[in-house]
Amino acid sequence: MSTASERLRAKLALAYPVLADTTARLWADERARELYPLYLEIWHGVVRSAVPLIDAACERARQLAPHDDVAAALVPYYEHHGPEEAGHDVWLLEDLEATGGDREAALRRIPSARVATLVGAQYYWLRHAHPVSLLGHMAVVEGYSPPIGLADRLQAVTGHPREAFRAIRRHERLDIRHKRELYELIDSLALAPRHEQLMGIAGLHTMQAAIDVFDEIRTSLRSREAIGTS
Repeated sequence: MSTASERLRAKLALAYPVLADTTARLWADERARELYPLYLEIWHGVVRSAVPLIDAACERARQLAPHDDVAAALVPYYEHHGPEEAGHDVWLLEDLEATGGDREAALRRIPSARVATLVGAQYYWLRHAHPVSLLGHMAVVEGYSPPIGLADRLQAVTGHPREAFRAIRRHERLDIRHKRELYELIDSLALAPRHEQLMGIAGLHTMQAAIDVFDEIRTSLRSREAIGTS
């Protein structure tokens, strides 16, 4: 019999080839050097949501914990994992500066509807359905970590300095442990079918929304080129 984490991974695996193809086409683009700073700027809008999302899920889990065993089991995990994600958004800003990009401009950037859709749906599900939903989102964000060597390959493709790829390089190894801990947690929970369905919906939404955000990076570059900015 398969485990809950295996069933979740099987669902996500159905959509992952499209996401992988989208990212591959992005870095195969002849404008990869120009696209990479935009990648850092736009994905900063997603990554800075990690800790607030975990905090919100933890708060909701605490509220449900007295009469919900699954929620009670989520509290220590979220309490532990939230601080581990702190500062990862700053890594992206530091990498952006290493490419010659503008850190302050990135902070002033209004996140697009695609970024808001990726992140905002998670707030809805953890608040109005169950905070276990965030595990589905995390199964995408950390379950499909950058493969070892990606930072070096992107450096070669873009020509940016090594210092511009520290965030990716760190996540090549860091997410291996986080992924293992996440799957172990999922398999330790007394999940009902409703919980598993919710994690699957949240995870597949993140997968599709991430595809849309990667497409936005290329669209943003075309828009900048059209108005003559860089």
